Amino acid sequence: QVQVAESGGGLVQPGGSLRLSCVLSGLTIEYYNIGWFRQAPGKEREGVSCIGRSIDGSDGSTYYADSVKDRFTISVDNAKNTVYLQMNSLNPEDTAVYYCATEYYGSGCLRGDYNGMDYWGKGTLVTVSS
Repeated sequence: QVQVAESGGGLVQPGGSLRLSCVLSGLTIEYYNIGWFRQAPGKEREGVSCIGRSIDGSDGSTYYADSVKDRFTISVDNAKNTVYLQMNSLNPEDTAVYYCATEYYGSGCLRGDYNGMDYWGKGTLVTVSS
């Protein structure tokens, strides 16, 4: 049974940092693109970041939404089956529920497209407020 579990969200002041973790079980992480998506109240879900699967040599590929470039960094620890999202210089516009998701087929994740994602976590809430 595949499980995707996010953690690390919370309340942070503007300019602060958080590191989100996504622990995956029941699958071989090397076969999947892994993405972070977010949904703010009243807004559509959007792609935040994605890291490519290592099985086909695309593990060096990453995607970042323009709004988070140079502030967020995605990384993967295959030994721990965990993907991280380091978020720096947070601002109130980053407030959202952040979801981790996997993509076995295709590469939509690497374009910020969530439609092809197959397994999703329940999300972790990030609130940026003073």
